[in-house]
Amino acid sequence: MPGGAVVRTGAAKDYPGKLTTYVFFTCVVAATGGLIFGYDIGIFGGVTSMDSFLKLFFPSVHRKFKEEQTTNPYCTFDSQMLQLFTSSLYVAALIASFFASAVTRMFGRKWSMFGGGITFMVGAALNSFAKNVLMLILGRIFLGVGVGFASQSAPVYLSEMAPTHPRGMLNIGFQLMITIGIFTANLINYETTKIKGGWGWRVSLALAAVPAGLIILGSLFLPDTPNSLVERGHNDEARNVLRRIRGVDDILEEYNDLVVASEESKHPWRNIIQRKYRPQLIIAILIPFFKQLTGINVFMFYAPVLFKTIGFVGEASLKSSIITGVVNVFATLVSIFSVDKLGWRKLFLQGGSQMLVSQIIVGTLIAIKFGTNGEASLSKTYAAFVVLFMCTYIAGFAWSWGPLGWLVPSEIFPLEIRSAGQSITVSVNMLFCFIIGQVFLTMLCHMKFGLFYFFAAWVLVMTIFVALYLPETKNVPIEEMILVWKAHWFWGKFIADEDIHVGNIEMRGGMPTGGLA
Repeated sequence: MPGGAVVRTGAAKDYPGKLTTYVFFTCVVAATGGLIFGYDIGIFGGVTSMDSFLKLFFPSVHRKFKEEQTTNPYCTFDSQMLQLFTSSLYVAALIASFFASAVTRMFGRKWSMFGGGITFMVGAALNSFAKNVLMLILGRIFLGVGVGFASQSAPVYLSEMAPTHPRGMLNIGFQLMITIGIFTANLINYETTKIKGGWGWRVSLALAAVPAGLIILGSLFLPDTPNSLVERGHNDEARNVLRRIRGVDDILEEYNDLVVASEESKHPWRNIIQRKYRPQLIIAILIPFFKQLTGINVFMFYAPVLFKTIGFVGEASLKSSIITGVVNVFATLVSIFSVDKLGWRKLFLQGGSQMLVSQIIVGTLIAIKFGTNGEASLSKTYAAFVVLFMCTYIAGFAWSWGPLGWLVPSEIFPLEIRSAGQSITVSVNMLFCFIIGQVFLTMLCHMKFGLFYFFAAWVLVMTIFVALYLPETKNVPIEEMILVWKAHWFWGKFIADEDIHVGNIEMRGGMPTGGLA
């Protein structure tokens, strides 16, 4: 066939099964791993804008905000120590994700989530009782370990438990929980700022123990995934779990494919560097890399700080964060109900275009009002326009790069490289969370409104990348993903005919026959 096209010789392979109540419940519980990540993102953005917190731990920043904000609002919060406090979590999460890979493989996905919840709870306790910056950072490190473990294991768990057709919807539950965590944190910050005595920030940080407790308790009741049980040699239990989660007795074909994949899964880090897995390895690196360069952390890490910097006064900054949090949650729901119908390419391309336009408009609105060091307040009407287009940007992110940044990497890996691949994805994600967190306030000080144009340029680059290099895999069984890559105009050259061993699919004359087109 011309161009190496893949010929469909039969219906796409589809394992028997349905979305059972049991699977839905387990996926909801597992998705709560995203709550701890989201709560952390939301709570620290608000806490670092509270006067009592800044006065106690970062007095130079507090003094600058009170006395010098009118001279250059862009540089009000520029502090390396403040940025180190915020970004230290992501270094810990980066390192923890590699240990989480081993735990996930040896003990199962649920115990990795359990461990993440325990360490996150320890971090919450340390932060809530903190007396100095060192104690704060130590608490952030424990929080980071928890985030690293949960982010490594929860998306993998969701991909492995979900049936093929609603897999996208269930997997995006992780991102939905992140957005719910952010929104909840924004509401809590808004209320705790009203506590007299200046200790409201301690309540905000202590309440991080609640989402940690949810994932701890939830993971105790979760079954291990069939993939993990096969990987660890518990074949009889794997068959029993597979029957229960699929709701049918005819699970032999899917089970056999898991066994075949498991035979190659003993050395995931060695396997992932093989040429045939080059497409997945590159995507596992570039998707989280691009995701962090959308500029979303400008809005989420420092939302209240950012709103104060561009002229929102007092509680207005926290109120604006609540508004963006609501948009984030509801836009993520759009993705949940559309991804399995539209596929991720359409959501990526539409969301990326919306984000690009919104960032350019926000940057221009700020440039017109402030210039390089103009006035430090906005009229209500002008501020409303800024918030409107920030919400438009967040909506585009929330139904594209937000959920799909977790979904795509978690389901493109076959079992033999899945633990290593997810660790790479989490590590790259956390590395660039750290970099953005560590340099954002300094970049804002030096680049001013140009920072929005900087991130807009990256959104343009990554949208073009998706259009050219990311294939659509909606409704494709995970263990058949290799056929999608084989059919791709660019990635197909990395995969030889003999590399394809999927169930009853064979290669004839360079073409895969049976199964997937």
